[in-house]
Amino acid sequence: MILSSIADIALVETKGLDKYFSLLEKQKIKFHANVEDACMAKFVCKHDDVLKCFVNRNPKIIFDHFHFLLECPELMSRFMHIIKAQPFKDRCEWFYEHLHSGQPDSDMVHRPVNENDILLVHRDSIFRSSCEVVSKANCAKLKQGIAVRFHGEEGMGQGVVREWFDILSSEIVNPDYALFTQSADGTTFQPNSNSSVNPDHLNYFRFAGQILGLALNHRQLVNIYFTRSFYKHILGIPVNYQDVASIDPEYAKNLQWILDNDISDLGLELTFSVETDVFGAMEEVPLKPGGASILVTQENKAEYVQLVTELRMTRAIQPQINAFLQGFHMFIPPSLIQLFDEYELELLLSGMPEIDVNDWLKNTEYTSGYERGDQVIQWFWDVVEELTQEERVLLLQFVTGSSRVPHGGFAHIMGGSGLQNFTIAAVPYTANLLPTSSTCINMLKLPEYPSKEILKDRLLVALHCGSYGYTMA
Repeated sequence: MILSSIADIALVETKGLDKYFSLLEKQKIKFHANVEDACMAKFVCKHDDVLKCFVNRNPKIIFDHFHFLLECPELMSRFMHIIKAQPFKDRCEWFYEHLHSGQPDSDMVHRPVNENDILLVHRDSIFRSSCEVVSKANCAKLKQGIAVRFHGEEGMGQGVVREWFDILSSEIVNPDYALFTQSADGTTFQPNSNSSVNPDHLNYFRFAGQILGLALNHRQLVNIYFTRSFYKHILGIPVNYQDVASIDPEYAKNLQWILDNDISDLGLELTFSVETDVFGAMEEVPLKPGGASILVTQENKAEYVQLVTELRMTRAIQPQINAFLQGFHMFIPPSLIQLFDEYELELLLSGMPEIDVNDWLKNTEYTSGYERGDQVIQWFWDVVEELTQEERVLLLQFVTGSSRVPHGGFAHIMGGSGLQNFTIAAVPYTANLLPTSSTCINMLKLPEYPSKEILKDRLLVALHCGSYGYTMA
């Protein structure tokens, strides 16, 4: 029985989802896409409302009965907002359940180890030797489990595997390999557009992708953090001009200024062509065909800002991104990693940090009319106390762009131009207005809500859709 007939739709409408699910389970039927893509797309479009009803009622049905949707981004986009609205913990469980489906016990430590499957690496050249042995290893066996031994040492087990990932986390961003450069605030890393100074750079980027994919596959945390834009590249999410702030805060402010102001009579004489640094020499690069002769106007400035962003954040490092993803996708399929946003991917790879709320409160500033003793501010901190650890991390990410509290605590949080305390700014309240943020200056723009309950509700909505830029809900 397949949900493709009028009778099946009628069954759902008259007897409800529970009856239909019961029949599916009794007959142990799954929907398999053994038809051409065009037929599959026609089926989904025809029964869009019913399928959305299914997914709303039980999001896990995507994985259990309609998993073909995961392999088709265009069709999956119809349901992704429903899936991403589910708790992070639930999506993590679905991710690992289906990542490891059909595999034997993935913990190699607890089953006999074939000597040929051990990754034998040299401690004094761990990056290069690991790259060599991983590239030669059987991918399917690496998915099942990892056994590492350092040359000349007897130790082996989960502790050694953990140490191996820890050391490689640091080596991947070792400036000697020229693979990654630090962000403007020095806390995150971005692929180096000039990494070709290292003749093996693309092989190494592929290896870096393999290591992060392996770590995620085996639930091993890595001690490395990337820029928000690079997490977006891993997920296939388009970058925007705000992402430029991680590598060039002043340039990001200039792009913001262009968007915020009427440039009609300013005589900027900008064209769809920009100068960019290539190994220390400035080169003119068109943003689109014939860009050097196309003036930027009030009408096309949004396109200009987006194309400049894509040049600096994507086109300049496209070969590096492609090589990294080639390695990463050997262990993590795009169809499953799309369950998360860029903030959640950071948590999956690097773990959940501990947040000291008292230190946070002590190092927060107030502006635009707010003061520490105001009722809305008291409600805000009461709500923060009530949030789960995961939700506090989402709040920190929402306002600062990072899940990390620097060494020394909140007093050492960096903004686009240096040290910048967490700041809460007052915004006039209107119904359904959500909090927003300016990550360049670590500012939460908090409406003057009339009650603690409304404040908490609006804040949680913002945290779960903040990466999409909504201001009303």
